[in-house]
Amino acid sequence: MSDSSLGQNNKPLRVAVLVSGSGSNLQVLIDTMQSGELPIEIVGVISNREDAYALTRAKEASIPVALLSHVANGKRMGIKTFETHANAQLQDWQPDLIVLAGFMRVLSSDFIQYSIAPMINLHPSLLPVYKGLDTHQRVIQAGERHHGCSVHVVTAELDAGTVLTQALLEVDPKETADGLKAQVQKLEHQLLPWTILLIAKGVLTLNTDSSKNDDSYLPALPLTLFIDQ
Repeated sequence: MSDSSLGQNNKPLRVAVLVSGSGSNLQVLIDTMQSGELPIEIVGVISNREDAYALTRAKEASIPVALLSHVANGKRMGIKTFETHANAQLQDWQPDLIVLAGFMRVLSSDFIQYSIAPMINLHPSLLPVYKGLDTHQRVIQAGERHHGCSVHVVTAELDAGTVLTQALLEVDPKETADGLKAQVQKLEHQLLPWTILLIAKGVLTLNTDSSKNDDSYLPALPLTLFIDQ
């Protein structure tokens, strides 16, 4: 399905989720799907780690899973092999949207360019600042007053695609990296479903050609979610 058709009918948005860790954001999507708050169907979850608790969350919700961590001889699966298997699985599931939620492998430009569906990523910083890893510690060391998280379109350049939405908080100068991480995670749990809801309803489009988007009624991206913590 092309991105221009997202949110254009009453059918649930078919979502595939790629994960590497505990899957707390996946759990939020499962909960909001099951409660009817979010008009989506999670058609499958792919993990590159066999110890990812996200797999347990998916199985408990009767969502199909694919574990792509190691090859038959026990070696860690290389990125090309991972992408070959992931692409085949996604072709089978036929999602409308692919969500990277705590997924910790860098995907190739070919995989992204020829993806069966648009991809979005949840990143723990106020992009375009603090791309990559260890964002919370870097924010504290820099003495930043604000921090937060972003949902952006996945492109070949790391954490560089169009930023769709952001949620932010004020940083306590005495806060630790772990404490800040916990605060940002609470924002993530609200930002991700809100963003997917906007996509499912057709409010946000993922068409990279802005000339084809009728979004003149919207403020400039990213849309900002202000949360009273």
